[in-house]
Amino acid sequence: MRPRMLRTPLATLTTSLAAAGCLIAAGPAVAQERPQRNACSPAVSLTGYSDALDKTTHDGTYVGNLSALARDGRGTVAALSDRSALFRLDARSLQPRDVIPLADENGAALDAEGLVADRDGTYLVTSETEPSVRRYSRTGEILGRLPVPDALRTAPEGRARANGSFEGLTLLPGGRTLIASMEYPLAGDPGDLVRFQSWRRTGHGDFGLGTQYTYRTDGGLGVSEVTAAPSGRLLVLERGFTSGVGNTVRLYLTDRPRGGTVLGKTLLADLADCPSLGATAKQPQPNPLLDNFEGLTVTGRSEGRLDVLLVSDDNQNAVQTTRFLRLGVRA
Repeated sequence: MRPRMLRTPLATLTTSLAAAGCLIAAGPAVAQERPQRNACSPAVSLTGYSDALDKTTHDGTYVGNLSALARDGRGTVAALSDRSALFRLDARSLQPRDVIPLADENGAALDAEGLVADRDGTYLVTSETEPSVRRYSRTGEILGRLPVPDALRTAPEGRARANGSFEGLTLLPGGRTLIASMEYPLAGDPGDLVRFQSWRRTGHGDFGLGTQYTYRTDGGLGVSEVTAAPSGRLLVLERGFTSGVGNTVRLYLTDRPRGGTVLGKTLLADLADCPSLGATAKQPQPNPLLDNFEGLTVTGRSEGRLDVLLVSDDNQNAVQTTRFLRLGVRA
């Protein structure tokens, strides 16, 4: 979704991405003991970006409005559009292989924001409308729906604001714990506190409600995505927008979600500090590399760092860009 206005100022994706001409190469990674080339921070380096899918279509479907990414088996990455479509992208070229329309039980479109490719090949998808977490088959049929606590429902049924509920979704290593992140606080909560709801897989393979965690955002920012690192910690993308200034996008690493309900965090990088690598912006930005980044997934590991893929949601807007970033992240 489009972020709210602030009141004050990404099997491994290999170097064949660059060979396919889809990413602008930023050079090989070097040993951690040396300064990282194209560093955004000591923990994060930018290894490439691609605007190849910006303002394109596939099988008559607009390839944009991308709000989530998920590693989807060997050779593909799933990309979720908040306009109720799921694309399977070739992991080497990032070009769409196919598109799957999604809908609710009544055939209505979803405000789809979070995505997990489960171990059985099905998809778990959040929608901000209710909010909800539904399970879909590989061809888009609804297979089930997870329970949601009443307080997390959109007002007036609950305390969540419209377009401010389940924005991120991830499955922890081992596949037993699912976590959805709210984008903004519930009514009555502090302005910087958001809820992360977990579910635990049962012996039958379904998910039942689990622990609810709290997470503190930076002032004026919301949580646009969450994805699990192999360590069991969470990578969290915080994002905001200021008219006339542009986007703020920061990548954080949380504590492991266990043993308590409060998730501490450590800043990995403010993406405004990354090199632009020649990227251009269609509107004012602190760094022309920046846009409305919403999707984030770990695709593998190389040179001692996680390979992370990000994508921005262009909101089908002429002054925004569907852009993929590739990062090397020490986490």
